Amino acid sequence: MKLLLTNRSFVLLMLSDLLQNAGIWIRNMALLYFVMEKSDSDPVAVSLLTVIEYAPIFLFSIIGGVLADRWRPKRTMLWGDILSFASILLVFLVVMSGYWQAVFAVTLISAIVSQFSQPSSMKIIKRCLPDEHVSSAMALSQTMMSLFIIGGPVVGTAIYQAFGLEASLIGLLVIFGMSAICISFIPSSVDQSTGPVLPSENSFTKELREGFIYMKANRLIKIMLLVYIILALGSGFVQPLDIFVITERLQLDMTSVQWFTALEGFGMLIGGVIAALAAGKLKGSVMMFIGLAFLGTSTFVEVLSTWPVLTGTMRFLTGLLLAMAQTVLMAAMIRQVDEKFVGRLNGFITPVFTAMLLIGSGTTGMYMASTSIFVVYFTAGTLFLVASIVSLRFPVSAEPMSSVPDLAKEV
Repeated sequence: MKLLLTNRSFVLLMLSDLLQNAGIWIRNMALLYFVMEKSDSDPVAVSLLTVIEYAPIFLFSIIGGVLADRWRPKRTMLWGDILSFASILLVFLVVMSGYWQAVFAVTLISAIVSQFSQPSSMKIIKRCLPDEHVSSAMALSQTMMSLFIIGGPVVGTAIYQAFGLEASLIGLLVIFGMSAICISFIPSSVDQSTGPVLPSENSFTKELREGFIYMKANRLIKIMLLVYIILALGSGFVQPLDIFVITERLQLDMTSVQWFTALEGFGMLIGGVIAALAAGKLKGSVMMFIGLAFLGTSTFVEVLSTWPVLTGTMRFLTGLLLAMAQTVLMAAMIRQVDEKFVGRLNGFITPVFTAMLLIGSGTTGMYMASTSIFVVYFTAGTLFLVASIVSLRFPVSAEPMSSVPDLAKEV
C-alpha cells in the first residue's frame, strides 16, 4: 500500500478519478432534477437522459477501445477532460440564454468521452505499477467507487437544492479543470509503451480483428465474458423491481430504497478495504464463486423476506463479497491481458454487459406481469448461481498472454 501512495502517476490518476466521480454525481442529480422541473416531470424527457447515457456505450465503446490502444493514454485522458470542460462551458452559456434542452448535450459528450478515458486509465495503471501491486490499486479504486455510491446522490442533491443548476455547472467546470491539471502532472513516461508499438499503418478494422482473435485465444477473457453476460441478464431482471421488494414485501415507503442502497454501498466499501489489505492472498476464482453464489442465495432470500433487518443484512453482505470478487477479478485481468489489448478488451466487454442489462430490464416488467415477482427473482437467483459455477473455471495462471495467433490462419 505504501508503494501505491508514493507512486506519483497512480496518486494523480486516483485524484483525477476522484474528481471525475464527484462530477458525475453532481451532473447526474442536477440534470435529473432540472429536466423534471423544466419538462413538468415528463417521463419521455427523463428517460431520454438514460438513453443518451447508454447509447454512446454501443456506438463508441469498441471504437474508443481500439483508439485507446493506439493513442497515448495520458494525452487521451487530458483531452477528454478538456473537451468535457469546453462542453460544460458552452452548455452553461446556452442555458443562461434560456435554451434548457442544451443540458442533454452535457450527458452525451461526457458519455462519449468516457468511452476513451476509461480504457486509457487502465493502461496507465498497468504501465505505472508492477503486477504484484495491481490488486491493491484495484481495491483502492473499488473503495473510492463505493464511497460515491453511498454519498454521491446525497451530495449531488444537496448542491442542486441549495444552489441550483448554474452553480452545479460551475462546480463541474472547476472539477474537470482540476482533473485536467492532475492528469497533466502525470509523468510523460506513462505514454511510453512497455511492449511492441502498434504499427501506424495498421488499419482500424485490422486492429479490431486482432482484438477479437486475442479474446478468442484467451481463456480468462472468454470465461469472464460469459460470467458478465449471465450476471448482467440476472441484474437486469431484478434492478427495476427493487422498489417492489421494498414496498410490497417489506411494506415500507418507496423512499426507503435509498437506505438499502446505502447498506450495499457500505458493504462494497468494506469489501474494497478487505481486498486492499489482503491483496495477493485472495484467489480470483474462489472469491468470484463465493460472491456470485451468495448473490444468488441472497436474491432468493430477499424476495421471500418480510423482515427489513434480514433484507438489509443480505444487501450489506452481497455488496461486501461482490466488491472483493470484482477487485480480485479486475486485478487478474489487468495482470494477464497484454497491455496493447487493454482498450479493445474494455471496448468489447462494456457494450455486451450493457446490452444484456438492458435486455433484462426491458423484459422484466412483462415477465413479472405474466408470472410473479417470486418467479422473476428466482430466475435471476438461478442465473447468478450458474454464473458462480462458470467462474470456477477461471485460469489460475498469472502469466500474461501476449502473443496473437496468425491472422492468416484465422481469417
